Amino acid sequence: MRRTLDTIYLCALWMSAACLATIALLVGFQLAFRLVDGFLKLIGAPVLGFQILSLAEIAAYMLAGASFMALAPTLKAGAHIRVTMLMSALSKTARRYVESAAFAVSTAVCAYGAWQLIDFAWVSYRFNEVSYGVIKVPLFIPQAVMALGAVVLVIALFDETVMVIRRGEASFQATEDAITLGKE
Repeated sequence: MRRTLDTIYLCALWMSAACLATIALLVGFQLAFRLVDGFLKLIGAPVLGFQILSLAEIAAYMLAGASFMALAPTLKAGAHIRVTMLMSALSKTARRYVESAAFAVSTAVCAYGAWQLIDFAWVSYRFNEVSYGVIKVPLFIPQAVMALGAVVLVIALFDETVMVIRRGEASFQATEDAITLGKE
């Protein structure tokens, strides 16, 4: 089971990276062709006029997908911002209870958010909603990616809840301690 969960988190991380790489490639192509057009105009040659239609809109959808898909792997890596001053003042037993409760509440809140994102994507699919740009992107596609990222986050939060209850500490506790002590 651990290997399956870790594979899910890794796939989410790679999907996030793919979204960011796609943004970089699209913007890079657009910039390169603007430079070529500038050079052609400078020497008096006709410009190519190449343009990626709806680039800003597509990049925004990719960024939303990247952000949501990176939530769970970031949590599992211990890179989410957490307030640890209170936790460090607690005894190990009290810390375990507080952390378990925090993860359980986070799981419930994020599960509700994921459910709403799934419903949002489903409604967009049912009503064939498309973007307003030149390229009509079906809105359920970026919304479904966001919903998938939220679902993977819920899985990761539940995983952490179970870990804290069983082991007494989160999977990223060693990383967090190293950051706190300045050893990373």
